[in-house]
Amino acid sequence: MNDGEAPQKAAKFNAKGRSAARMAAVQSLYELDMVEGDADPVLRTFIEKRWTVPVEDEDGDEIGEADFLDPDKTFLIELVRGVTAREGEIDEILNGALGEKWTVERLEVLLRAILRVGVYELLARTDIPAKVIINEYMDVANAFFSEGEPKMVNGVLDKLAHVLRDGAMT
Repeated sequence: MNDGEAPQKAAKFNAKGRSAARMAAVQSLYELDMVEGDADPVLRTFIEKRWTVPVEDEDGDEIGEADFLDPDKTFLIELVRGVTAREGEIDEILNGALGEKWTVERLEVLLRAILRVGVYELLARTDIPAKVIINEYMDVANAFFSEGEPKMVNGVLDKLAHVLRDGAMT
């Protein structure tokens, strides 16, 4: 992976609409974190050019490309712009949920992007049930990680959903 180029994983994540927008938002935020650039050019690139992903065989060797289903572009833009506009607030919330040994800055870049956009949705999209948000970002985490990271995403977002949504998980 080149510096600043968003990570991509194939076949494991086959979604469209809002689910695909969440995946693209995480990848966009990853790229923004790596290059510290402006959101609009990154969003433009994702909207115009990033709808294929490499397909790997069982050994992890790239064997071709697969179509990445079209995301809800309006939702993608909202997520990326919302996270970038509220990053300080989101990071403060995350730091409170991570515990004494962890900070947002210590998180792996992709994990940080997943958690930031998940927290943004919990804060800003109260029309979407917390359970849906948590499950969606668990799916995103599972597309990139196979160790404990998906469980961490689940635990942190679940904990914050109870706080940010006054215990309402629906």
